[in-house]
Amino acid sequence: MSTTARTVLFHEIGGPEVLTIEDVTVPDPGPGQVAVRVEALGLNRAESLFRAGTYYYQPALPASRLGYEASGLVEAIGEGVTELAVGDPVMTGPGIEMSAQGVYAERVVLPETAVVRRPASVDAVTGAAAWLTYTTAYGALLETAGLKPGDHVLVTGASSGVGTAAIQVARRIGAIPLATTRTEAKRQRLLDLGAAEVVVTGEADGSELVAKEARRLTGGRGVEVIFDAIGGPAFRPLADALAEGGSVVVYGWLDRRPAEIPWNWPFTLHTYANMTLTTTPGGRRRSTAFLNAGLSDGGFRPVVAEVFDGLDRIADAHRLMDSNRHTGKIVVRV
Repeated sequence: MSTTARTVLFHEIGGPEVLTIEDVTVPDPGPGQVAVRVEALGLNRAESLFRAGTYYYQPALPASRLGYEASGLVEAIGEGVTELAVGDPVMTGPGIEMSAQGVYAERVVLPETAVVRRPASVDAVTGAAAWLTYTTAYGALLETAGLKPGDHVLVTGASSGVGTAAIQVARRIGAIPLATTRTEAKRQRLLDLGAAEVVVTGEADGSELVAKEARRLTGGRGVEVIFDAIGGPAFRPLADALAEGGSVVVYGWLDRRPAEIPWNWPFTLHTYANMTLTTTPGGRRRSTAFLNAGLSDGGFRPVVAEVFDGLDRIADAHRLMDSNRHTGKIVVRV
């Protein structure tokens, strides 16, 4: 029997103030679908961009939903669902189209392929902060760049959710993470997470400083991998940090201005979209297994900047996201 659930919608693009909470009908799960009672939401930069109309695809207005990442419990399953059962703790993420399937809600119905099992030992807040960040770091660094033990990896914007996860993923395989951040206040937190060194760039473009420091810290050789979320004009001087034959993985575009291709060849340039990996059965299996192993043994410790209680705080949570004052993930407990 269908019911209703409080759900975050927006009818126009804009700032956090466009987010509304409305009662939306939640149908019974159909074939291949899973009904999830949401316990917590993990916010991502993509959702702020989507709300503002600057993401790589546009919201379907009016009444667009929002959100990739939630943790909760399976309430019901549709015909043909075999991997999950009622009562299972789960996380959402793979293959979600936010306008139609966004998870900012008390209850959601999703394809089975968009839901993965959460270890029973992992609480809802931790689960909401984990899936997208760690699978992005895993897919970009290990499957795409081929990061190996002993390699140096330079992580830009390292205080973000993905950045903090990347530091831990690198450490888990024996690689050496070098982190960048704009403010001195975030340095110690990144060192505590496992960064070997932290370069504070300041508010201005510090890419030349970063490249110089990366060269110094690697004895002049440079880093084997750069993991970049920023792009823009700083991209070309940043690449001077790269060792000969290294790899750059660009997974974001916080600076939307054009970026020049660097001339310090040979190197390999990758662009990374997490859905390309996690919407395939094999990629979803590998990334989820890697994540859950780290969560279960305590090797992965998602960094939670702040927890807001209740869907009514969703606009406040987005304001914090837009401020860039936080380190790690913002979570809303439902």
